[in-house]
Amino acid sequence: MIDNAIIKQMAKRQKAALEVNATLSETGVRRSEENKRSSEYRQAFAIDADRILHSLAYTRYIDKTQVFSLINNDHLTHRVLHVQLVAKIGRTIGRFLGLNEDLIEAIALGHDIGHPPFGHDGERFLSALCRQNGIGAFVHSVQSIQFLDCVERKGRGWNLCLQTLDGILCHDGERHNRSIRPDTQKSFETFDDAIVQKKKAVQKNFIPMTMEGCVMRMADTIGYIGRDIEDAIRLDMIRRDDLPRESVSLLGNTNGSIVYRLVSDIIQNSFESDCITYSDTAAQALKQLKAFNVKNIYLNPAIKKHNAGIQRSYVVLFETYLNDLEKDNRESVVFTQFLKKMSASYIQQHRKPEIVRDFISGMTDRYFLRQCPAKLRNELFKNDV
Repeated sequence: MIDNAIIKQMAKRQKAALEVNATLSETGVRRSEENKRSSEYRQAFAIDADRILHSLAYTRYIDKTQVFSLINNDHLTHRVLHVQLVAKIGRTIGRFLGLNEDLIEAIALGHDIGHPPFGHDGERFLSALCRQNGIGAFVHSVQSIQFLDCVERKGRGWNLCLQTLDGILCHDGERHNRSIRPDTQKSFETFDDAIVQKKKAVQKNFIPMTMEGCVMRMADTIGYIGRDIEDAIRLDMIRRDDLPRESVSLLGNTNGSIVYRLVSDIIQNSFESDCITYSDTAAQALKQLKAFNVKNIYLNPAIKKHNAGIQRSYVVLFETYLNDLEKDNRESVVFTQFLKKMSASYIQQHRKPEIVRDFISGMTDRYFLRQCPAKLRNELFKNDV
């Protein structure tokens, strides 16, 4: 058992060690107060990181597509590796800037938990079905909050801190920003309003409320940009010589050099500042590299050949589970493997299409395929699975 004096000393030490714009763990605020044990030595954001790490949703990261799906290559990046890379990059930046590494880690570990099977293409297909069924757009950052707040622990959720949830909701790593200054005036009320706006597909740049959230947003981009290039080269989709020369001259042409130079640039330009920022030259080089990736990797027909089949599978599964719920088919997997022992409050507070959304979006790629009718699966995916 840890003496309470030691715990108080830890908080004092953190306050002395962190920079003035850092988020102190003692400021962590939860929706519901918890009876903290006097012997609890973990600080608020460390507890959040542990809760996310031990969640069922985190476990399913292991078979979630990052960019490349249905390709027989064990060296391609999956989401479980991506979030670990982002956490490492974020903590490195945070350490040099004197920020709260526990908060950075918690946001990083949870930021992609809401991604459905087959990455951003799956997100697009599921979003269309959600809209058709009157429950708003599907946005993976919103769904990450849905899992952590409302689905995990059989509907009880993890009661994470606002600062952690906000960082997850606002991570938006696909957006390009040279500089991000935290929007500190936030509450659970403004947080809930942001979720509503995102479901309505409001195109707004939601800014994190903490410096740590801003770091994580930058780290998300750094974590995937070079790694996706290495995966594409490994698949003979692009060549290293294809990379834009202007970007290469500043950032290099390998994932290692890209990560190192972008992290170094952020540290250099954000040190003792109230925002997280790149230099203008690094921001331009990164923007050019993003455009290259979009054109040559993310929109490459070579990784889209299964899209029609994946989309059809989404439609079939969504319609099947919705029909099972409406007919109260207790033999359906939506009952036996998702709603089984789910809290009454979850069932009462969610419409049937929302339950289907939560079930499907939580699936791993392979579980999703196993749920497809065998004939459809065999016809669409043949020997690729």
